[in-house]
Amino acid sequence: MNVKLVNRIHVFRAEHRLSQSDLANQIGVSRKTISTIEVGKFIPSTVIALKIARFFKVPVEEIFWLKEEQ
Repeated sequence: MNVKLVNRIHVFRAEHRLSQSDLANQIGVSRKTISTIEVGKFIPSTVIALKIARFFKVPVEEIFWLKEEQ
């Protein structure tokens, strides 16, 4: 059984009317970092995941979770 990290960053950005660049600037990373995390090509560090959650004022589990793959 494999697991994959999935996220709802795009949803939270849309709800707050933020671009990838806006979010990246707020948490101190590049726009490409946000883009690659959103599409699942890059697994964020714990620090980045926590910064994103803190920015949106939600628990990290509301943005990121593990999905079991068969």
